[in-house]
Amino acid sequence: MKILREAAGDRIAVYSPENDAGVPIYVHAKVCVIDDVWACIGSDNFNRRSWTHDSELNVAVLDGDLDDRAPTVVGTAPAARFARDLRLRLAAEHLGRDSGECDELIDPDSAFEAFARSARDLRQWHDDNGTGPRPKGRLLSVDDQKISALTRAWATPVYRILYDPDGRPRKDR
Repeated sequence: MKILREAAGDRIAVYSPENDAGVPIYVHAKVCVIDDVWACIGSDNFNRRSWTHDSELNVAVLDGDLDDRAPTVVGTAPAARFARDLRLRLAAEHLGRDSGECDELIDPDSAFEAFARSARDLRQWHDDNGTGPRPKGRLLSVDDQKISALTRAWATPVYRILYDPDGRPRKDR
């Protein structure tokens, strides 16, 4: 996350979901939507183990049906109906909104701010010991975790050898 934050600055946010009881939710599925044009859904992780060792399944969708809701172009390509609808459905779920409350989320910049506001409100509610009604939404910001040099020294080889092994034959590594 440190590398991502150094590269993207305030253009990146990392959130962790929790249920209504405040218990963290473990989510194995991965979803990636790029510029409301392309979507990928599956179980594949971005690590060597998933790419060489585990059985994973993903599907990528490039939809030809264009979305006429503004902004009609995100990045450099016209927005596609499937990718945008997927992003909006997931955003509504994580922000505790009904599908009819998504107009603000169509624009990616507005959506980014809506996620940040929702996470701040939920963090404040937790910091206030759950006083008052729980705000809508189920996401909390994930902060960078500081890892000591000693921990990094022993954890890196354990990670590479045991947790995220390179399953390719030695000659292909």
